[in-house]
Amino acid sequence: MSRLDELIQELCPDGVPNCSLSDVAEYSKLRTDAELVDDTSYVGVDNLLPNKQGKRNSEYVPTEGRLTAFVCGDVLIGNIRPYLKKIWLATHDGGTNGDVLVIHIKDRNKVQPEYLYYVLSSDAFFLYDMQYAKGAKMPRGNKDAIMDYKFSVPPLEVQSEIVRILDNFTELTAELTAELTAELTARKKQYEHYRNKLFSFNVLNCATVGNSLNNIVVMPLGEVGIFTRGSGLQKKDFTQTGVGCIHYGQIYTHYGTYANRTKTFVSQEFAKKARKAKHGDLIIATTSENDEDVCKAVAWLGDEDIAISSDACFYTHSLEPKYVAYYFQTEQFQKQKRGFITGTKVRRVNTSDLAKIKIPVPSIEEQRRIVSILDKFDMLTTSISEGLPKEIELRRKQYEYYRNQLLSFPDNKATD
Repeated sequence: MSRLDELIQELCPDGVPNCSLSDVAEYSKLRTDAELVDDTSYVGVDNLLPNKQGKRNSEYVPTEGRLTAFVCGDVLIGNIRPYLKKIWLATHDGGTNGDVLVIHIKDRNKVQPEYLYYVLSSDAFFLYDMQYAKGAKMPRGNKDAIMDYKFSVPPLEVQSEIVRILDNFTELTAELTAELTAELTARKKQYEHYRNKLFSFNVLNCATVGNSLNNIVVMPLGEVGIFTRGSGLQKKDFTQTGVGCIHYGQIYTHYGTYANRTKTFVSQEFAKKARKAKHGDLIIATTSENDEDVCKAVAWLGDEDIAISSDACFYTHSLEPKYVAYYFQTEQFQKQKRGFITGTKVRRVNTSDLAKIKIPVPSIEEQRRIVSILDKFDMLTTSISEGLPKEIELRRKQYEYYRNQLLSFPDNKATD
């Protein structure tokens, strides 16, 4: 029998009472002048939203108006957007704007702040809150309904043990997540190091076409292949089946280094008029809102020709397809690319400038050797990248399951 079971059997063998939130707490109506709130104690809805537990330090302080005050131990709810499940436990005194609902406990000898925090972080409260939220585009939590929310209020000793268990579980989950994230970061850095090293042929120092360095010929991409711009393909042109297609935005949101199946399709009729890439072509996003995604590329290894959208191009060449795709990921390529990026809000690289970027061209056997090495690194990194979110999600679900179990008492009794 666990310590929690022992406490429940000893302190509340006949069940645990249910209380409305208004029975044990009230929402703060106290107001304070904004100018009296320092820059480390103000919490606005923008401070609260970035993560579930909010932020303890202010990112800005309002210069006018009046604020709702809170004190250490109050629970704050991101009331303007309840669907985001943002709950914050105050660890200091301060103030908040009207978009955050402050829950003040009337008697801490009956309810612990930490216990109430976990209650209001639960799925049960979230579903209840959303049920009574008002508004369509940005639902707001209903104060009256929130204060009428009913939950179990066991003795303080039981509350403390539940908080201890959930705190420990939260800490263990955070530690595991940090370890997995660190492992992924290390693997990615190792992968990037070897990828750059494998392509280290002093590309930028080679001034003329055909200059040979250790039997490696360095040539502009335009001398090795041909760039063709995509045609007018929009998302509204997508169909459930048909001819495969790649929209430029999918290159940096969906695809990796190479692909043999497309995410989307267009009709046979549309495909007849579209510009299409063939097996072995490199498909490149020439437009993005940031420099990193400009010139993201994927090697097409499928057997069928596929339609390519505008704001993308495809590169037809005689090199090993994945060799070129991997080269586009190297720092050597990125350095050259940066000099050709134009635009302000929308960043782009023209195909005529892409053709000027140099690439080392070793023998086809060497290209395949490099690809074989990078494929192994890519597989390992991808495995960790895909496994990490799954592991984190599994831990999150496990945590939520135990939290809901710990906060549920089968023999609840209503208060008098």
